[in-house]
Amino acid sequence: MELKWDVPVCHPWKPSKLPTLPLLLLLMLSLCIFSPSQCLDLDPEDKASLLLFKSSLQDPGQSLATWFGSNCTSWTGISCENRTGQVVSVNLANMNLSGNVHPGLCELPFLEYLNLSENNFNGSIPTCFGSLGSLKTLDLSHNSFGGFLPDEITRLRQLRELVLNGNRELGGVLPWWIGNFSSNLEKLDLGSNSFHGEMPDSLFYLKSLRHLDLGDNCLSGNIHEFYQSLEFLNLASNQLFGTLPCFSASTQSLTVLILANNSLVGGIPTCVTSLEVLAHLNLSFNHLSYHISPRLAFKEKLLVLDLSFNDFSGPLPGKIAEATEKSGLVLLDLSHNQFSGKIPLMITELKSLQALFLSHNLLTGAIPARIGNLTYLQVIDLSHNFLSGSIPLDIVGCFQLLALILNNNNLSGEIHPELDALDGLKILDVSHNKISGEIPLTLAGLKSLEIVDFSSNNLSGTLNDAITKWSNLKYLSLAHNKFSGNLPSWLFTFEAIQMIDFSGNKFKGFIPDGNFNISFHNNNGNRDRAPKEPFIAMRNAEIKISVMVIDSSELSFNYKVSPIVGIDLSDNLLQGEIPDVLFEVEGLEYLNLSYNFLNGQLPRLEKMWNLRALDLSHNSLSGQIPGNISTLKNLVLLNLSYNSFSGSVPVNQGYRRFPGALAGNPDLCVESSVEGCDRASLPAVPGKTFEEVEGPILVWVFCVSAFVSFYFGVVALFCTARARSYILQTKV
Repeated sequence: MELKWDVPVCHPWKPSKLPTLPLLLLLMLSLCIFSPSQCLDLDPEDKASLLLFKSSLQDPGQSLATWFGSNCTSWTGISCENRTGQVVSVNLANMNLSGNVHPGLCELPFLEYLNLSENNFNGSIPTCFGSLGSLKTLDLSHNSFGGFLPDEITRLRQLRELVLNGNRELGGVLPWWIGNFSSNLEKLDLGSNSFHGEMPDSLFYLKSLRHLDLGDNCLSGNIHEFYQSLEFLNLASNQLFGTLPCFSASTQSLTVLILANNSLVGGIPTCVTSLEVLAHLNLSFNHLSYHISPRLAFKEKLLVLDLSFNDFSGPLPGKIAEATEKSGLVLLDLSHNQFSGKIPLMITELKSLQALFLSHNLLTGAIPARIGNLTYLQVIDLSHNFLSGSIPLDIVGCFQLLALILNNNNLSGEIHPELDALDGLKILDVSHNKISGEIPLTLAGLKSLEIVDFSSNNLSGTLNDAITKWSNLKYLSLAHNKFSGNLPSWLFTFEAIQMIDFSGNKFKGFIPDGNFNISFHNNNGNRDRAPKEPFIAMRNAEIKISVMVIDSSELSFNYKVSPIVGIDLSDNLLQGEIPDVLFEVEGLEYLNLSYNFLNGQLPRLEKMWNLRALDLSHNSLSGQIPGNISTLKNLVLLNLSYNSFSGSVPVNQGYRRFPGALAGNPDLCVESSVEGCDRASLPAVPGKTFEEVEGPILVWVFCVSAFVSFYFGVVALFCTARARSYILQTKV
């Protein structure tokens, strides 16, 4: 045998011309040689079935680019049986896949786990899924499947989890067999679909069932007892009626009970408090009534109690739940009922409480000073009651407070300078009360403030520079008070401001002629809003607050303000000309300068692309009406009445679509194709001004400054007991 030795020769390095795929194969081969546990041959028939399934998909993110070769461990989302290489698990959740499900996926006889959730699969649920006899988990949630639930599912006798929620086109009558096709079924989640009809009796008796979610469908019928040990039950947002059962079979197991947004009647039976491990109870948006029994006291494991939007009456329950220093209620919502009397002191003993909602009731008396004992509180909403007295100084003990909502009560006294201790406060609303005095200079310390509403009180004085420290301000309303003095030069310089409302005061002097901040200018998000959207729809400006409760100790807070951008300086003593720069703010949607003493000419409006409402009525503006406004497609309300405009307005300039907008300008000629010149000397409705006809624009558009209230609803509630998610919506 002749041995030949290669003598190494140095050559300049050149990039390899080997294609990428062989290199990957070499890498995989080396893994198989040096680490056999990392290499498992995929069953050839299963491999062919998976490739057929892949061939019908759209995969823009190339999530399945690893589906080549025969090494099962390298195929994304695929798990195989260690000895045979047959596929036992397919997990393709949240991979941005779309298309129909190819029947090839059904040719995996040993498949036990199939998860296609959080994609965009469409079409009907394949009937061939019934051939997957070994399947234990089927999760098709949050896709675009439609049609009916195929009867072939009944062949899946080993199934433990069936999760189909979030497929809005999937519906029909809830199948009669849904509760008896598998004696192993532990989790059934058909929420957020379009099923209707009554719940089959079999669901009430399926002994293996632990998790049942049929929320957000169109189910009807009477709700009655379940005869298994449930741990999670969500039947919210259906059309169920009847009285609240005791859930006696689940006294040691039920942790989450959500029956919100149905038509339940009667009271809350005291037997519900025997649910030993109940952590979340939501009965909101029903027709529950009567007094709450003093004997109704939930166990200390209860974290969230929401009884809002019902017809409960009588006094607030003194002891709604047991509590200790380390456990107890985190969120309590009794808002939108008819509770009366005083706020019981026992509520201030719920030391774990982080969100308290008692708004829209008939509560009287003072806010308990001991509320300051609730040091974990982040949100307080006591609005729309008949509470009196002053804001208690001890409230500064709630040093973690993020939102303080006290509007629409009978509160009096002055704003305490010590409120600056709440330095994390983001929302402060004390509007529609009887609060007097001046805004304390110390409030400059509230640098986290984003929404401030002091409107409709008896506040007075001039604006001080303390307000400029609120650098994160998005909404500021001082409307309908007794403020006076000149408008400061810094008025429009807040970087994040969306709405300023100083209407109904005694401000005088000139409108500041300065630079407007970037938030007023950059309002591109509303350009796609339908231009013919009714103006009254803007009454429902809303703040959405999301709260997540994690375990029993943490509540995270966030909110979103609807992107309405406006300025209201109406009903003051302002004079002089309107700064030209104000009509160059492209992002402005709403401008109301009515009922002042402004003079001079009106600049052109063509640059105000987003303008939806403009009211300059009842001033002394003169000269020609500006040119063509037909390009302002979003404009739905215009009022230039009762000024001193003169000249003629051509018929083709767009003013004709706003009847009465030019009334009370006797020297103004509105051209008409029939009559020639129409003198704009009379209001649209005899004896009434335009303001009276349309109603106060401010109340229509920005009711955040007037009627702010919160209602609570669940946005998401995770399947595990460790995370719960809720949404609190402020609507006006």
